[in-house]
Amino acid sequence: MAVTVYSQPACPQCRATYRALDRQGTAYTVVDLTEDPHALDLVLSLGHRQAPVVVTESDHWSGFRPEKIAGLADRRVAA
Repeated sequence: MAVTVYSQPACPQCRATYRALDRQGTAYTVVDLTEDPHALDLVLSLGHRQAPVVVTESDHWSGFRPEKIAGLADRRVAA
């Protein structure tokens, strides 16, 4: 499952998201919104205004969302 975390430097919620994904062994790609204007356009087009924005194959959300991250682990186990 592809997981992308769109983030910003010095973002506490971004770091919490990385830690939660790391703890459950979910691989992810980080894209820095301050360095990639196309990524920022994508995030804004999805309706998000706060970092991090997590995008998976079937879902997207913003902020630190432990319940959504746990759901990723559940889907990985079911696959």
